[in-house]
Amino acid sequence: VQLQASGGGVVQAGGSLRLSCTSSGSGFGINIMGWYRQAPGKQREAVATISNSGTINYADSVKGRFTISRNNTKNAAYLQMNSLKPEDTAVYYCNARNYFSQLLWGQGTLVTVSS
Repeated sequence: VQLQASGGGVVQAGGSLRLSCTSSGSGFGINIMGWYRQAPGKQREAVATISNSGTINYADSVKGRFTISRNNTKNAAYLQMNSLKPEDTAVYYCNARNYFSQLLWGQGTLVTVSS
């Protein structure tokens, strides 16, 4: 199974972007899908996660601005990002965890928010 992230780009502060994470292949048994980000010089951090049953968690810094959603049939996850701030600038990665806590990472997609 491979993950493919897309949807990054350059946007002005206050703007919106929608990231998509699609998976190919089968047999991994995805439970939790999530979005993480890594800004220059900083550690990778969790942004939002969503479980197979719909349990959602957000980082405090994005609550009220970002919305994670999922299509279980397609094993795809999405991140709607509104009211973007310059501090949201980072490479965004999608991630999948199966029921054995094995992890898959997609390649990153760059989000740049200009002030």
